[in-house]
Amino acid sequence: MTEDESIPSPSLPLLAISGMSGAGRSTALKALEDLGYEVVDNLPLALVDTLITAAPGVESGAARPFAFGIDSRTRGFDAALLVERLRTLRDSGHDIRLVYLDCSDDQLVRRFSETRRRHPLAIDRPVADGIARERELTAPLRRWADLVFDTSDLSVSDLRRRIAEQLGQSAESRLTISLASFGFANGLPRNADLVFDMRFLANPHWDAALRPLTGEDPRVVAHIEADPAYSPALDRIVDLLVTLIPGYIREGKAYLAIAIGCTGGRHRSVAVARALQQRLADAGHGALLSHRDLNRAGSDAAGLAAAPDATTTDTH
Repeated sequence: MTEDESIPSPSLPLLAISGMSGAGRSTALKALEDLGYEVVDNLPLALVDTLITAAPGVESGAARPFAFGIDSRTRGFDAALLVERLRTLRDSGHDIRLVYLDCSDDQLVRRFSETRRRHPLAIDRPVADGIARERELTAPLRRWADLVFDTSDLSVSDLRRRIAEQLGQSAESRLTISLASFGFANGLPRNADLVFDMRFLANPHWDAALRPLTGEDPRVVAHIEADPAYSPALDRIVDLLVTLIPGYIREGKAYLAIAIGCTGGRHRSVAVARALQQRLADAGHGALLSHRDLNRAGSDAAGLAAAPDATTTDTH
């Protein structure tokens, strides 16, 4: 950083970017730089306070929002101490948020294997040892993070899009709400704040004409909406969310991740998530929408050699 470059004033958003090696931290920082953030990577822990609090006065609009990367490779890394410093900065009036990049252990091992890179904490040991050690070291950061990106199933372009959607916003944004459909058969979303289970609804999987379709098809939507339980359940979920959201805003929560699940993540959860997005928009709460398992083949199909009658609702 040169003397002519402006360090952001406390009124601008400050992002601390950390996480597991191989989870996409460098990609996230590059995406933020493209969004207009001033980015510093591998910031020594001892310089965090100095860089943020020693900023000279800047004219309105002259400075950019600021993001810095820090992880287990950083000199003097201490996750608990970093959390304490970030808390102190926030208590003193800085709009500072911690973003954590996470990924499943299996996917991390695969990434290090494919790139033929050594894990920074396991130079002469198996990659899995380094991952386990780093997960232990960074556990306080993940617990305290305002936003966790699980990149296990994300491509580089997917992660850049998520960064743009959730962090490429003005400092005045109060709460970023994301809705994601998913399939329980493929595991719970790792960063969900609220999870709603849609497996009680009539299942399009047992209609041969609807099975190949998804919850984005009007015929599937009509089938699900015809279930007598659909409208009352949707009304109650919307009422609950509309009640909770103002409280989250008052408490200073920056991100709210809502997950809508069915078994396979292709029919009921997709249709309900889209309906919830519209209902929340009508209530004045815009929400980002994504479908994690929409294009994934039903993982439990092989176990359904003898299909039950059409009233069964425990699949897809």
